[in-house]
Amino acid sequence: MEPWQREKQTVESTKEPITQSRLVKDLSAIGLKAGDIVIVHSSMSKIGWTVGDSTTVIDALMEVLTSDGTLVIPTHSTANGEPKGWKYPPIPEEWWQTIRDETPPYRPDITPTRGIGRIPEVFRKYPNVYRSNHPQVSWAAWGKHARDIVKTHPVDQAYGRDSPLGKAYELDAKILLIGTSHESNTSLHHAETRTNISGFPRMEWSAAILEDGVRVWKTWDDLNYQSDDFEKVGAAFEKHIGYQPKEIGQATSRLLPMRELIDFAVKWMESNRKYTEN
Repeated sequence: MEPWQREKQTVESTKEPITQSRLVKDLSAIGLKAGDIVIVHSSMSKIGWTVGDSTTVIDALMEVLTSDGTLVIPTHSTANGEPKGWKYPPIPEEWWQTIRDETPPYRPDITPTRGIGRIPEVFRKYPNVYRSNHPQVSWAAWGKHARDIVKTHPVDQAYGRDSPLGKAYELDAKILLIGTSHESNTSLHHAETRTNISGFPRMEWSAAILEDGVRVWKTWDDLNYQSDDFEKVGAAFEKHIGYQPKEIGQATSRLLPMRELIDFAVKWMESNRKYTEN
């Protein structure tokens, strides 16, 4: 489908143009306020046809948060990684070594996002936005705590305590899902790092990075993160706290306390996930 055809579908499904003032009103109504630290996942198509597109959504978020708040958005670049396990799409085996040898190194100011929508790609280029240094699952942040949240991001802690998610947890951030489900709620990976589950699988990860200004193909060990049960975790948490979603634009949306959700998810995963020891 051509881009204009997708936009035509969005126009036809939108009752009236979505404006910045409308989004500010909706964001305030869902509970977002000045000074909040918020992690945002979003779907532009679910919001409806928006005057100004993704910049309008970002501007509305910043308007509500003010400079005392902090906006955090995933800026993942998963094209930089080991091609052997790629599925979307799979790559011919005879290409694998070429990809390992020739993939450009991750550079926070340059490397584009992949597969996470228009808002993250636009946001990473905004003035005073800082981006973490993980070659595959970086985060970008703006506002009062932006530098502190993204200043360290070890490759072997994609979602661990020293990652931006770990820092957001300690700062008592909120999670805002605009038109996205808990399947896209990356913060739940941080819960995985806090679990004590026997046999939790690990795997080898790789990417092109810069070390002392030289491009290298780096390999490291980290958890084999999984998201198949994120919808169940999220639904159980919302039932636990009696949460009712609201709309931002036309998008069914949720504003949830990160620390409370993560602590709940840790216990849920420890009770419901089982792994076979190797």
